Amino acid sequence: MDLIEEFRKKYPDVLASDIHTAYSPYRVCPLGAHIDHQYGMVTGFALDKGVTLCFTPTNNDQIEMDSLNFPGHIAFNLDAIEAKVGNWGDYLRGAVFSLVQNRYPVSKGLRGIIQGTIPIGGLSSSAAVILCYIKALAFTNGFSIEGQRLVEIALYAENAYVGLNNGKLDQSCEVLCKKDQLLFLDTRDNTYTTIPSTLGMRDYEIAVFYSGVSRNLGKGYNMRVDEAKSAAYCLQAFSGRQYGVYKDTRLRDVPYEVYKVYGDSLPAPFKKRAMHYYGEMDRVRQGIKAWEKGDIIQFGNLMFESGYSSIHYWETGSPELIAIYDIMKKTEGIYGGRFSGAGFKGCCMAMINPAYEESIKESVTAEYLKRFPQYKEVFEVHFCKTADGVKVS
Repeated sequence: MDLIEEFRKKYPDVLASDIHTAYSPYRVCPLGAHIDHQYGMVTGFALDKGVTLCFTPTNNDQIEMDSLNFPGHIAFNLDAIEAKVGNWGDYLRGAVFSLVQNRYPVSKGLRGIIQGTIPIGGLSSSAAVILCYIKALAFTNGFSIEGQRLVEIALYAENAYVGLNNGKLDQSCEVLCKKDQLLFLDTRDNTYTTIPSTLGMRDYEIAVFYSGVSRNLGKGYNMRVDEAKSAAYCLQAFSGRQYGVYKDTRLRDVPYEVYKVYGDSLPAPFKKRAMHYYGEMDRVRQGIKAWEKGDIIQFGNLMFESGYSSIHYWETGSPELIAIYDIMKKTEGIYGGRFSGAGFKGCCMAMINPAYEESIKESVTAEYLKRFPQYKEVFEVHFCKTADGVKVS
């Protein structure tokens, strides 16, 4: 469906020169799952599929928004941001809230229609949507936010308004990534680099397998974040290390050597979260070396190991996603894969050899629907290439 055409149908009085677009890609994280909120090191790709917002500025403070993916019309004034109401408009309200709280001069509203190109769940669609809103509002009000500052403003919207205790992985990938390059980000100090695909590296694409069940992060996600922080707090106390307030505690503050000595003293859930964190940090380090050498086979093996750890130590994964993970491991042409996003329903992602596209689609679809025939009408497979980050025009 042509988004600009839909916009013109709804707002036929708007001149073509006054119609603008904001675009944010979806992202995948091949290595570095569930550790950005602990100030860990992560990797990522932006995809050539994402969220597009078609909009026009207004001469007042009125916001109006429609979605081609969700029902309902969202309308409010900039000076009347209410508490969350539990619908898709919360992400728009959160974007305005974040800009206002961070003292950006937001006085002009906009009218728009937004659309995502792949079913939500595991591709950081919420971050992509918020980034589109922030870029559009900044454009409308005559200022620009770029780079790490844009990441911070978008993350604040999710943390302080939407209510997710996530880290900055999603926003960083969607802002900082470059086509055909792997993003390597240290979320403790925000240093990052993009590492090009090396000469002679095997061809690759990103496959996205949508389970047919939309995820809902909810309490499960936030609880695991708290368990990881609790592990860090306990380890610091056991070892006699100086520590501060709980909310500022992260596993990145605790050396692995401390975990090796005191890890067995942790409650079982806390120990598992710590096991995942330290293991994933090591996989990221190994993965960067493999990528720099052009060894996509080793990189893919590490992705499968990350998926195993997410299931057994971070303890996420619906039956549907675990089934897809198991199927991916046995499918020819898949270098490696894992859950995409938090692992509460949604999608799995894989790095694949493009020459096997059709056989991968046929094999994974047949095996998955054999186990879950109820998802025949909604299970989807998408093949993506890497892409640049967010933009507005």
